[in-house]
Amino acid sequence: MRNGKTIFKAAKVALISLLAFTALSCNEKKTSGKTTITASFYPLYIMLMNICDGADVELSMLAPSDTGCLHDYQLTTKDMQAIEESDIIVVNGLGMEDFLDKVFEAKSERTIVAGKDFITEDGNPHIWVSVSGAIYEVDSISHALCELDEKNAEIYAANAEKYIAKLEALKEEMTEKLEAHRAKKIITFHEAFPYFAAEFGFEIASVIEREPGTAPSPKELNETIESIKAENAKSGNKIPLFAEPQYSSSSAKVIAGETGSAVYELDPCATGELDKDAYIKSMKKNLEVLTEALK
Repeated sequence: MRNGKTIFKAAKVALISLLAFTALSCNEKKTSGKTTITASFYPLYIMLMNICDGADVELSMLAPSDTGCLHDYQLTTKDMQAIEESDIIVVNGLGMEDFLDKVFEAKSERTIVAGKDFITEDGNPHIWVSVSGAIYEVDSISHALCELDEKNAEIYAANAEKYIAKLEALKEEMTEKLEAHRAKKIITFHEAFPYFAAEFGFEIASVIEREPGTAPSPKELNETIESIKAENAKSGNKIPLFAEPQYSSSSAKVIAGETGSAVYELDPCATGELDKDAYIKSMKKNLEVLTEALK
């Protein structure tokens, strides 16, 4: 009996200590002075890494950096806690984060929609895949952050200007090196590249997966094969196929086997390393791949 009381007392002390520690941690978080900012997914997080560099900010991201397409993403308890504790939420908008619509109703005044007012192609949300679109979103995010978090406003503005200059240089380099390939046709994996193609003058002849993450039906696969065969015959060249690192390239390989078109990999920068220069590195890799595929 005495041993039972001792265990009970020890458990009680441990529980009180845990509650005290939790309260202290919460209090420290509230009084730390850091602005907590949560990005919905990877491309926005990379933008924030650049915009918030050196600011008194704590960054986090909801969907893990290897998630890829958000259409099937499910919120976790940890996500809900991050949203609740964040001072500012940054989303892409345009339907990219449908799973968050109801959640953000309570935080609408503290939510930055990076793609707000962007002129879209049929509502396509993949703005960041073109360099111009990425510049638009960086500018949009930085302006909104300056309004919502005045103490870090000067840092946000200076960092955004610096990052946008890098992106402008990237765009200029890509435009110059891809100029010789304007009006050429490409076949993309899914509907992530219309803004990219428009920016550099490509024509998307076909899309392999009409629904991201969903393999085409036998009928759709056959229609795509016949369409590419017709395009190849018309142009006298084999139109290159571009798979994506986020998805299996099995459908692309089947099509390549039937049409003779080669398979390459084009990255929509939806996943990757947590590196401030990750977007620029991925785009430069895309430039190398396109130059090789279209020569």
